[in-house]
Amino acid sequence: MVALSTPPPQQPSSTTTQDGTISTLHPDILQTHILTLLDGPTLAATACASSELYALSTEDKLWRNICTSSWPSINDPTVSSIISTFSSGHRSFFSDSYPLLHHHHHSSSFLTTSTEYLVSAVDIYYKDVAIFSKVEKNETLTDWFKCSPFRVDMLEPKEFVQTLIQYQTGEKDSFVKQLEENMTLSWILIDPKRRRAMNLSSGRPVSVQRHWLTGEVVVKFATIMAGDGGEKEFVECGVMVCCGKKEGGEMEVREISMGMEDMEGRNLTGKESLVVIQEAMERGERRKGKCGTEGKGRYEEFVERKRERKARKQKMEKVLDMVCIVTGITIFVSSWSFILFR
Repeated sequence: MVALSTPPPQQPSSTTTQDGTISTLHPDILQTHILTLLDGPTLAATACASSELYALSTEDKLWRNICTSSWPSINDPTVSSIISTFSSGHRSFFSDSYPLLHHHHHSSSFLTTSTEYLVSAVDIYYKDVAIFSKVEKNETLTDWFKCSPFRVDMLEPKEFVQTLIQYQTGEKDSFVKQLEENMTLSWILIDPKRRRAMNLSSGRPVSVQRHWLTGEVVVKFATIMAGDGGEKEFVECGVMVCCGKKEGGEMEVREISMGMEDMEGRNLTGKESLVVIQEAMERGERRKGKCGTEGKGRYEEFVERKRERKARKQKMEKVLDMVCIVTGITIFVSSWSFILFR
């Protein structure tokens, strides 16, 4: 009898490793039935798996669908036209706008450039259902913009946004908690000249308070960015959403505005804000974080720094007051001593 030896196991070749895997599927099936089901971060991770998946995952149509489903406001023709000029179209726009913005270090070497206008694309959600979407264009070359406090209003003074959300008035502060838990906001600011964008919202509210006089609920979203030193060491970009009750008992949105403040609570002018915005847009990091908790944590740190700064300033002012008083008394006593004993 002849003993049959067992052949050694063969290493799978590059061709055999693909058998039975996703790589054997037809590209059309991948694009139409699989990649279309992925969200932005997952699609971006898929593009890193192989050169074939990269080619399929970077199709602009996929990213356009993701962007428009995330932010309905960018269906506006003005925004669509601007996005088409980005280096990688909607993929570049998503990369700029989706993650949380981190910009905590100012660079003195950064040079600003004049831009004709900025575009704001704003979407507000309640329980993941869009209740407001709008695009606003703001000129930036006029003297009025450069010298006046920077502010963007999405609604006219007497314009309201009607919703189907029931305004709860029974239990104390129940509606405040309801908005804090369920409302989210995206405020994407776009610079057409630089072909860059950034999301100025914290995602979830950093504070929700009821106005003591009108009873309206003010929902605040905020992003903290690096300033250019001094009282502008850090700058708060705050978005205010004011909600009230209409006759039928439903909630209506009465104000949506955005502005910027330094650590002294002073409103930045348009010229000052443009410097901060352009540097944050160009050099700010985009990190995927815990939207809401992380943004709220940074806001609370900023508020604490403002409080400490104010306390130090008040202490210095008290010391200066004492020095002035002592100096005044010394001069007074010296003057009378000279008159009486000369």
